[in-house]
Amino acid sequence: MSTKADSPRESISKVFGFGGTSNNKRCKVSSEEEEEDENMELQQIGAERTKNVLILMSDTGGGHRASAEAIRDAFQLEYGDQYRIFVKDVWKEYTGWPLNDMESQYKFMVKHVQLWKVAFHGTSPRWIHSVYLAAIAAFYAKEVEAGLMEYKPDIIISVHPLMQHIPLWVLKWQGLQKKVIFVTVITDLSTCHRTWFHPLVNRLYCPSEEVAKRAALDGLEESQVRVFGLPIRPSFCRAVLNKDDLRVDLEMDAELPAVLLMGGGEGMGPVKKTAKALGESLYDKEEEKPIGQVVIICGRNESLANTLKAFDWKIPVKIRGFEKQMEKWMGACDCIITKAGPGTIAESLIRGLPIVINDYIPGQEKGNIPYVVDNGAGVYTKNPKDTARIVSEWFSTKKDELMKMSENAHKLAQPDAVFDIVKDIHELACQRGPMANVPYMLTSSFSSLIE
Repeated sequence: MSTKADSPRESISKVFGFGGTSNNKRCKVSSEEEEEDENMELQQIGAERTKNVLILMSDTGGGHRASAEAIRDAFQLEYGDQYRIFVKDVWKEYTGWPLNDMESQYKFMVKHVQLWKVAFHGTSPRWIHSVYLAAIAAFYAKEVEAGLMEYKPDIIISVHPLMQHIPLWVLKWQGLQKKVIFVTVITDLSTCHRTWFHPLVNRLYCPSEEVAKRAALDGLEESQVRVFGLPIRPSFCRAVLNKDDLRVDLEMDAELPAVLLMGGGEGMGPVKKTAKALGESLYDKEEEKPIGQVVIICGRNESLANTLKAFDWKIPVKIRGFEKQMEKWMGACDCIITKAGPGTIAESLIRGLPIVINDYIPGQEKGNIPYVVDNGAGVYTKNPKDTARIVSEWFSTKKDELMKMSENAHKLAQPDAVFDIVKDIHELACQRGPMANVPYMLTSSFSSLIE
């Protein structure tokens, strides 16, 4: 008795255990639900209807989710129920290895920075990442299609460098490019991986002119590019804060200047050494009194927090874990020490905080250092003692320099970026032609092309 041979794709799936069918269970709905959705779509043809916005992100670093949620919140504030927003990691939910495991892969590589440096620069040439992504698309196109089409998006927003090529190929092969608006919001301030730049996007939102220049070199037209800044959550951008009131609420010293020491969400970097150095440099031994105070954000690193709490401090120190209301702590401080993460830099600029950059991830964060330093909004040093010396000088003999850097930070800030982005996307949606109202039930499936 003969049996039907497996397709190449099915054979590879059985051997390696990825690209399989288990994820498709999420996409199956009953025929009644499908009919209900189709009837609703037909009723909405030619009428004003709530548009679906699908934001593609991944938790490879905190910045992508933060940007996605900032855009979601801005849409809701500006347009209410005109848009239905979905923030999704389609890769993680619908595909197999390596796409569904990007978060752990990224965390492993950034802990071994030379490995990440090789990966970042090694995959930069277009022919390399195009071949790599095309190969992945051959295995997971159906799964990606299912993940995208479950939400029937009118607008797709990518906030991750690996979420342009495959979704755009799916839209192209389905004939949905005239129906679905696709935009990319770059979440790196200066040095960007080339996978961010795809010529088929309707719009590319750049955080800086430097990034816009890179986009032009990679073939994007000037009409496709907008420079608005990095999207920061509205609750941070629009917060009206009074430093004196904040210090009372946060139980800080009302008079002493304050430095905010950041360790990121995971409490990484030279936080302990820098904290100890600050404890010494901000204490005047001759006068036997402190000249400043420190707020230390340890993130989820409980071990670091417990170690710092055991220190015998001679200056006022606040030791905190993971914080969701950073606008308050930033608003209560006079400068910040942090690694070169784009989100923290953008938030610091909005609050007018001079920045001491003490670390960076090779590749995407390296360019953030000259972005801050060359614009007079901060300095860079990896030495904890130098960091502490700079802060103590800002709080004593170089107060004018601190004030000037604060002014420069305010000038460089772009607090309205997230609202500029969503308003421009809304305008794109309003300009869309009649194809935008064709229901998904009348479009062909890409799946049939790869069976």
